[in-house]
Amino acid sequence: MAAESIRLERTFATSPETIWRLWTTPAGIESWWSPDGFRVDVHQLDLEPGGQLIYAMTATAPEQIEFMKSAGMPLLTVSRKRFTEVKPTSRLAYVSRVDYVPDSEPYDHLTQVELQPADGHVRVVMTVEPMHDEVWTQRLVMGRENELDNLAKLLD
Repeated sequence: MAAESIRLERTFATSPETIWRLWTTPAGIESWWSPDGFRVDVHQLDLEPGGQLIYAMTATAPEQIEFMKSAGMPLLTVSRKRFTEVKPTSRLAYVSRVDYVPDSEPYDHLTQVELQPADGHVRVVMTVEPMHDEVWTQRLVMGRENELDNLAKLLD
């Protein structure tokens, strides 16, 4: 990843196997992946290099619905990710197709996730590329942090 990549780190009191299951199964993804005010429904999951994750993210909370409408974005967005690396219980990398930003040409965006066991805990290190501008990069970081907060709540 480029030098300007963004690292988010969290430590959870669970096993790498539990985090892996939550990050790589439809039921796991649907239980925490979406930011607050959204719902995720997994349509396809082929967990192998070159395989795809296809899911729909739907705004459900009134404030998120209003934000999406005011930004000229649909309330339901279908997202596609292509796995570039799959090492069970330790590393996952995927390229997301960013084709939902108004007035921006579609492009690919890389995310890498490392699971590092340590004394009955697991440290999750998520590294993401910046997006096409600062506003969208900040939205990405806020969304990823919110997702990790949701993962922590699910594990508590």
